[in-house]
Amino acid sequence: MTSPIKIDIWSDIACPWCYIGKRHLESGIAALGDAAPAVEIEYHSYELSPDTPVDYAGSTVDFLAHRKGMPVEQVEQMLERVTGIAAQAGLSYDFDAVVHTKTLKAHELLHFAKEHGLQLELSERLFRAYFTEGRHVGRIDALVELAVEVGLDADAAREALESGRFGPAVQADIAQAGAYGIQGVPFFVFDDKYGVSGAQPAEVFSQVLTQIAGEREGAAA
Repeated sequence: MTSPIKIDIWSDIACPWCYIGKRHLESGIAALGDAAPAVEIEYHSYELSPDTPVDYAGSTVDFLAHRKGMPVEQVEQMLERVTGIAAQAGLSYDFDAVVHTKTLKAHELLHFAKEHGLQLELSERLFRAYFTEGRHVGRIDALVELAVEVGLDADAAREALESGRFGPAVQADIAQAGAYGIQGVPFFVFDDKYGVSGAQPAEVFSQVLTQIAGEREGAAA
């Protein structure tokens, strides 16, 4: 039996395009139907704004206007556009409710979840909590609650976060991104061979998977 196609994804919970890209990848796989190859997906850490405080006091518009040096009106137009694209992917973004925070602990929790086979479930839960529910994903108490919702043990999750023992794994992911030359997320690496940057349309992901599956068949023939 052929091994699954490995898909490594660098992303940040606070990245709106990463959630959209996740949906586009899932749609691209689903579109192949019975012809879809088996895949193994792993998420890797990337902090878009590592200097963000855990408790940021401003709105999304404040955050982006300050960080990107953009006029408020331009930021509002950009958020409206992203919200529309997210809606087309079946996602309900609520930027007015988003609580900006440092995402380091969320990344540590994703590594903990990977150890327990629940990384994909936690990734989806964190994105939804951040972009649609306005949950605070920077505080340990809030993260433990979300961990429990996907089936992780509360005490073990809290110990992992309070000890910071997955901090080196997060930094290793970020270092690997640098080695690959990744300067923005989402970034998808297929079978350590092909890189896809950004929240590309579902058809792009379908094409890449079909191409890799075809190459594997050719090599095996």
